[in-house]
Amino acid sequence: MRVGIFLIAAGFPGREPGQVLRDTVEAVVVAEEAGFDDAWIAEHHFMSYGVCPSAVTLAGVALGRTDRIGVGTAVSVLSARHPVELAEQAAILDQVSGGRFTLGVGRGGPWMELEVFGTGLPRFERGFPESLDLLCAALGQDTVSADGEFFRFREVPMVPAARLRPVVACTSPGTVALAAGRGLPMLLGMHLDDEGRAGLLREYGDARGEVHEDGDQGRGGAWGGGDPGHVAAVVGHVADSTREAVAELRTAMPGWLGPGLAGYVPVDGRPTPRRDIPDYVDFLCRTHPVGSADLCVERIERTVARTGLGHLILMVEGAGSQERTLETIRRLGAEVLPRVRNGKAPSSGRGAA
Repeated sequence: MRVGIFLIAAGFPGREPGQVLRDTVEAVVVAEEAGFDDAWIAEHHFMSYGVCPSAVTLAGVALGRTDRIGVGTAVSVLSARHPVELAEQAAILDQVSGGRFTLGVGRGGPWMELEVFGTGLPRFERGFPESLDLLCAALGQDTVSADGEFFRFREVPMVPAARLRPVVACTSPGTVALAAGRGLPMLLGMHLDDEGRAGLLREYGDARGEVHEDGDQGRGGAWGGGDPGHVAAVVGHVADSTREAVAELRTAMPGWLGPGLAGYVPVDGRPTPRRDIPDYVDFLCRTHPVGSADLCVERIERTVARTGLGHLILMVEGAGSQERTLETIRRLGAEVLPRVRNGKAPSSGRGAA
């Protein structure tokens, strides 16, 4: 069982973006001290939901401040980047960190970065497979060339070369099939409950034609071909009681999510999907590890049992302050991690109510 933290670099009201970025790096350092396996950093452009526009850059800073913990991007927006340029940056981090870096990529959305960076809506709408294949080639070969619709150039050497397998953010059957067809692990988002995660994992297995534990090909919950390294992001927040933990998130998160999610501005004027923010926060509190240490252990173990996932990353910024983020990381490390890893640590003694 691998457990990491997930850092959005969340721009809560009143928090200056530069300080948020410094706090994000500090959170990675504290997560290493607390015993987490890895830390994953999100990337967003031109918005307050997340104020880190280059996850690979901030990952490099975090890797330089730590010695053991893995650091990944969750995710670098591939539709807004040249795949070979991103591969070069990933190779640098892989080489200088001694293999502690993981590149997570996603298709992104039809947002303003497509216009600002000049990659354009067509590459978002139909160019993700070509971009992903070129990225994989650049991360798996000593030389790379392209002759496609969106990329065309003669063969060049990859200097430095790397042998990295990216993780792909998957929110739709099409992206699941794309990742499965290339044997790439998935990153599953916080908007899912256990049933939703299990459904995407089954779709992945179906696309791979794997034989599941129930003996049927392409059906069932767990697969017989081994864990491909999927990762799922969940909210993780611990307090002395579940009542207290839920109250903190219900108080803090709407003031961040409301204006933050409004920053998703479509490049072509299409309507932006709207979310009922209080209802979404209630969903996260009901289904994710939000509560006492005992409840957090129970929900992590339930997710693992229902999905077969072996790697969760916990979004720990939900209370909106750096003090509570670091306290949550330390308490999860002391009161939850040992118990979900080996089942031998005693109960925290704090109530679940």
